[in-house]
Amino acid sequence: MTRVALDTDRCVGHGRCYSLAPQIYDSDDVGHCVVLVEEVSGYQEQLALTGAQNCPEEAITLTP
Repeated sequence: MTRVALDTDRCVGHGRCYSLAPQIYDSDDVGHCVVLVEEVSGYQEQLALTGAQNCPEEAITLTP
């Protein structure tokens, strides 16, 4: 399993994460990221990675 973490201070709401992986990420009322699934594996892990890699602020980290 991989843990998904979000640094809310770095997120400015570009929306790439939840546009690319809506099963893992969503947005709050102002468009900032919210992590829906904090522990992922298999296909969800790939989705989480795609969202993290496309975050311009590098606000999302994945740890084993």
